[in-house]
Amino acid sequence: MNGNKVVLAVLIFSVSIVGLGMGATLPVVALRMYQAQAGTLAIGVLAAMPAAGMMLSAFCVEGLCQRLSRRGIYLAALGLCALSTVAIEPLAAWPWWLALARLAMGVGMGVVIILGEAWVNEMSPAASRGRLVALYASCFTAFQMLGPAAVAWLGAGGPAVIACVLGGYALALLGVAKGLPASRAYREQQAQAFSVLGFIRLAPALCAGVVFFSFFDSVVLSMFPVYAAGQGMAMALAALMASVILAGDAACQVPLGWLADRYGRNHLYLGCGVLVAALGAALPWLMHSGPWLWPALMLLGAAAGGTYTLAIVLIGERFDGAELVTANASAGLLWGAGSLAGPLASGALLGLGREGVPVALVAMALLFVWFAWGLCRQRRITLHI
Repeated sequence: MNGNKVVLAVLIFSVSIVGLGMGATLPVVALRMYQAQAGTLAIGVLAAMPAAGMMLSAFCVEGLCQRLSRRGIYLAALGLCALSTVAIEPLAAWPWWLALARLAMGVGMGVVIILGEAWVNEMSPAASRGRLVALYASCFTAFQMLGPAAVAWLGAGGPAVIACVLGGYALALLGVAKGLPASRAYREQQAQAFSVLGFIRLAPALCAGVVFFSFFDSVVLSMFPVYAAGQGMAMALAALMASVILAGDAACQVPLGWLADRYGRNHLYLGCGVLVAALGAALPWLMHSGPWLWPALMLLGAAAGGTYTLAIVLIGERFDGAELVTANASAGLLWGAGSLAGPLASGALLGLGREGVPVALVAMALLFVWFAWGLCRQRRITLHI
């Protein structure tokens, strides 16, 4: 049991540092491009590169698990993230090379996120799965939240933010080297009933939650500060607003996990989507509402984060072993797809009008609500039968 606690702590700390790296470098790159007067679509393309890397990582995890230990996988993935972060400074003047570095960072982040979610789900008792998965997700988001806050405090132009992220990666690598087992991730090759792409057909409502949150998350980190700056906010305040949204996500996931463990998960899943759609539609008014803005941003982050946490918990309910890793690999692929679409869609819509970000968020939230409503109906029919 103590061994499991150490492994769980290492997994949580590793994904937290990945969250810090994502939360800090996405706004740094986006704001530097904005200050260089790059177009919003170009900013969106560069911001989408880590998401594309995560999509690639989904097809790597099964092979890595069959060949390497958990320790070896995490050392390689975190090392790739660290090297890609180092490359931001020297490659700033060469956007195409910087895009390749960001792609590589996405691959490393994807491996850590996919396998961490699968292993935490695997180690969690059924009765407390919601709380433990929510704790894992909350730590990721809390550190991700520190990224824009660090940018607001230290500035996007200098090396200080990058140095903080690299220090975090160094600590994570040390923790992995000391705390994760050297045994193979799979003790034996296990049969499974579906592929990474097959999972999308098997559980579309759960996939919708992953896609929606990754879309939301990437928009908040990359394009929301640009949207806020376009609404007249100072650059530091625009970056801070992204941190407030993520603070709501981090603060509320454990309470949501507790509610899910006790009162059912499907309707809570649907309710989170409805709340995001309503708040997203109100954003143009909220941006100029004074004190109402800040609690609304926190509530927006809490509801959006709940869709992802509950999707991962519901995946853990239905799958285990190699199938759980494959399901989480599919979730990683979908995360990448949503993260790729978020900056591209919102960047393009911002080019057409100043309210492009709220339009993109509401459209995706309503699509998610449609899928989640179908899951609730399916559950009611099953119970009736």
